[in-house]
Amino acid sequence: MIKITVLNDNTPGRRLLAEHGLSFLIETDDLKLLLDAGASDVFLRNANALNINLSDVDLVVLSHGHWDHGNGLKFLNGLKLMTHPAVFTKRYHLSRERDYVGLDQGQEELKRNFDLRLTKEPTFINDDVVFLGEIPRLNDFEAQTTAFVDDKGELDFVPDDTGIAVRTEKGLVVISGCAHAGICNTVAHASGIMNEERILAVMGGFHLKKNDRVTKKTIQYFKEIGVKYVYPSHCTDLPALSQFHLNFGMNRIKTGDVLKF
Repeated sequence: MIKITVLNDNTPGRRLLAEHGLSFLIETDDLKLLLDAGASDVFLRNANALNINLSDVDLVVLSHGHWDHGNGLKFLNGLKLMTHPAVFTKRYHLSRERDYVGLDQGQEELKRNFDLRLTKEPTFINDDVVFLGEIPRLNDFEAQTTAFVDDKGELDFVPDDTGIAVRTEKGLVVISGCAHAGICNTVAHASGIMNEERILAVMGGFHLKKNDRVTKKTIQYFKEIGVKYVYPSHCTDLPALSQFHLNFGMNRIKTGDVLKF
């Protein structure tokens, strides 16, 4: 069984705190994994309110180097942390007067506080759970534009974007942080790594803002491959969320939600 507790998402629930950001606790029979830590200590305060101890987490995974997923790491230490080496890119928003959107902490700080492993490669955490590594961008409709630049002024397509896939008896559960690589690319990559065509559930930030071509193609793809459960959250805006609800009957993810597969 896999159990996913939403320690933080943009939408509040269960009288817990919420902020713009994402943090999921992923538990299997023999693994306790934290995917992202949001923007502050909100995820930790919510964990305490839910009587969840994060000091014994087996692994922390940072899905990519944006503040709303990684700045909460400053409230943890002494744990194993896996992420892509490009998370330390100094990155800025193209609009909003070039706001800084990267991490507060650099590589040396994270090395002091964590047992840090940097890798671009897919890495099996155990037989049934994989860190997806750098995600190939193979289709012709996702990750075609970006809202970010690096400190050299070059377009930043967030190559560090990654996620987690968990094997269950009924198929894969694929969990993204923001899916800057494209959620369909992410699912296809997970399927190939795990040699499993059945996709039970897809969850996390999809980085879809409108009911546009990309959202429609994503829904079409999910239907074609037979995804059973779809749980977009965080950076998935209402026009896209409404289309996923119409097509898959999903409810909006809220802080404090617990999903079991």
